[in-house]
Amino acid sequence: MAKCDACGAYENMPYNCRHCGGTFCGEHRLPENHNCPGLESWNDPSGVFDSGFDDSVQNRERGGVGTATGGVLDRLGLNTGAGGPLGYFRNNVAYLFLALIVIVFGIQYILAPAIGVRVGSSTWYNVFTVNTVNPEYVWTWIVSIFSHGSPMHLLFNAIVLYFFGPLVERQIGSRKFAVLFIGSGVIAGLGQVGLAIATNDAAFVLGASGALMAIMGVLTMTAPDLRVLLFFFIPMSIRTLTILFAAFSIFAVASQAGGGGIFDGVAHFAHLTGLFIGLWYGNRIKDRIGGGPSQMNLGIRRGGGPGGPGGPGGPGRFP
Repeated sequence: MAKCDACGAYENMPYNCRHCGGTFCGEHRLPENHNCPGLESWNDPSGVFDSGFDDSVQNRERGGVGTATGGVLDRLGLNTGAGGPLGYFRNNVAYLFLALIVIVFGIQYILAPAIGVRVGSSTWYNVFTVNTVNPEYVWTWIVSIFSHGSPMHLLFNAIVLYFFGPLVERQIGSRKFAVLFIGSGVIAGLGQVGLAIATNDAAFVLGASGALMAIMGVLTMTAPDLRVLLFFFIPMSIRTLTILFAAFSIFAVASQAGGGGIFDGVAHFAHLTGLFIGLWYGNRIKDRIGGGPSQMNLGIRRGGGPGGPGGPGGPGRFP
């Protein structure tokens, strides 16, 4: 027996939507009945389910480049549709990113040292962090999102991505989720570096927390009453958690800018930047999507630093 994501009814034989990955009862099984995000990419103005077969044929005839199943990827044989080799990643981008951060972590601390790149060396920082020394190294803008400063840093961000990433991906679709995650992560990292340059500070930024705070910001706007069990037993809404975290981050940034107080190796300004992006985007889409589940566990680790994505690190800034 499963709970319908649309109405909350329990269904003995639930239906799983192959476009958004949600679980629904018989009444809401059709995409148009549960406001499926996939309707936007089907180019169906009437909002009625369409297999997309005829549309994909027409797109190929027109040589279109902007459709979900046409364009450059199709020409390379990398169709993202259900039958294509990239079809598996539809509705699973959050898990793909989760796998990538684990892989990159292994490259950081196992493969790199094995080929002579010592952890903490200038080469290591110039590969895995966006920093004030070489902010023009464009590849670091993205690589730094998937890099992490310690096992605990990785673990906590992985937990947040695992639980909250799929919720937002179901709401907005895989392509928009990927753009949100990468875009907010890049802007958050560059924002922290920009602030450091403006204040004559040094910063070496890595971690997915800026992107994760964007995800939290979206959920704060689209599902503000989502119940989160902080430390697995303290109940609060995601809206309350976001307010508390934002307040702490603002205090930390102000304290650091004043030259005294919280110097914990955490990129608080990157957190705030990602959160602002998520709140802005969530406010734009909140009236066009359905809500999420009503409760979720979120275990936040203890120790120095705020109870939120990205914990205390060593040298540099760990968002």
